[in-house]
Amino acid sequence: MKVCLALFVCVAALTAWFFTADAKELFITTIKDEPYAMSKGSELEGYCIDLISELSKKLGFKYNMHLVKDNRYGAVDSSGNWNGMIGEVIRGEADLAVAPLTVTAVRERFVDMTTPFIQTGLSFIVRKATDSEDSTFSLLAPFSTDMWIGIIIAFLLTGFCIFLVGRISPSEWAEPDTEEHSFTLLHSFWYITGALTLQGAGPHPKALSGRVVSAIWWLFSVLLLACYLCNLKSALNSNSKHISIKSFADLANQDVINYGTIESGSTMLFFKNSNNPVYRRIYQHMERKKSYVSNAEEGIRRTQEGNFAFIGEAVSLDLAVARYCKLTRSPEVISMRSYAIAAPLGSPLVKNLTVAILQLSESGELTYLREKWWASSCVGTGGAHISEALQPYDLRGLFLLLGLGLGIGLLLALLELLSRAHNQAKDGKKSCCLVLTSELNRRFGSGGESTEHDTSDKSKA
Repeated sequence: MKVCLALFVCVAALTAWFFTADAKELFITTIKDEPYAMSKGSELEGYCIDLISELSKKLGFKYNMHLVKDNRYGAVDSSGNWNGMIGEVIRGEADLAVAPLTVTAVRERFVDMTTPFIQTGLSFIVRKATDSEDSTFSLLAPFSTDMWIGIIIAFLLTGFCIFLVGRISPSEWAEPDTEEHSFTLLHSFWYITGALTLQGAGPHPKALSGRVVSAIWWLFSVLLLACYLCNLKSALNSNSKHISIKSFADLANQDVINYGTIESGSTMLFFKNSNNPVYRRIYQHMERKKSYVSNAEEGIRRTQEGNFAFIGEAVSLDLAVARYCKLTRSPEVISMRSYAIAAPLGSPLVKNLTVAILQLSESGELTYLREKWWASSCVGTGGAHISEALQPYDLRGLFLLLGLGLGIGLLLALLELLSRAHNQAKDGKKSCCLVLTSELNRRFGSGGESTEHDTSDKSKA
């Protein structure tokens, strides 16, 4: 009894010495891993940085944090030595390793680990499928709402431009007083509607300006229809291939969506060494298809591109889902594991850190940190867009081409009218501006009608 009491007193005294403000500054090793530790200028920020800060406030110790030299978590190398953060702790180069370190039986033999601060497991993410049954207007899906609005505006502007060119150009409407105008506003819209459906509707423009506008609209229509049909086919193929995958059994029992995990990682080793027939089938599929990825970033990117499921640790996948709205995580989590802080064997720090972590958990501080660093932002990736609705900026070149064609057509029509006004002014020895104004009045005003009335009045007289 006295021996136990003496040991307790020694441990308590040693612990008190460690956490005395002036006694010792703890050296802490960590690793860059979003969102646990990330660079912010010359400083570090993240979940683990906030965690150790809260622990230092509770236990009253100072610390100096540095990044692990070899950028590894910790494993036994070929020579039997530990590398990474675990190696630094074993060699006494660091008092603590604060990072998403998985608690394993092998690590527990060489270092002491606190109670876990995060519980996780294995799961998988897939791209959210567009369910065509949920949309009454699935035929509109290839283009976004903004795109459809842009097309309607382009349609209205082109119809109005054809109407103006037909009125202005002398080659199209030579004698406003006696000749009927072919391109009324209604016929102009009917003409470009025929072009949009690749049918055509006569009469066709005769003037150079009208033909330029017509040719540009035909080119715009053909390219637009090609983009629509291509995207519609992708959307229909995506919807037809969509199946409900919510568990690892669903994943193993289908061959539509490919899946994989990080090559030579702990997740791959779990499936390789598992005796569960479902998990064995998953491993055999990954081996047969060679569907491994080199890192988590590649797995997330392939999942966003579609027709791929990335298997990894649930807590990391939750971060991907929070960042990218196109992804969703399976509700099934297997092979439960946890992250904890590592310290040297027999370190008196472990007990106090364990108690402090439990207090942070009970007070809701750990939940707050999780919500803070896993907050959803749904940022786009700028990667490939499979079965995505086309946006106006995707076809901005096509719209610019149409706008340029309409502008050139109107300019040519005005030049034709100006040339005619100049010739008439020269022949009649009148002002060019006066003749041009008169021509515009005849074409857009009531000049033509008043002339006809005057002529009929004189004949009656």
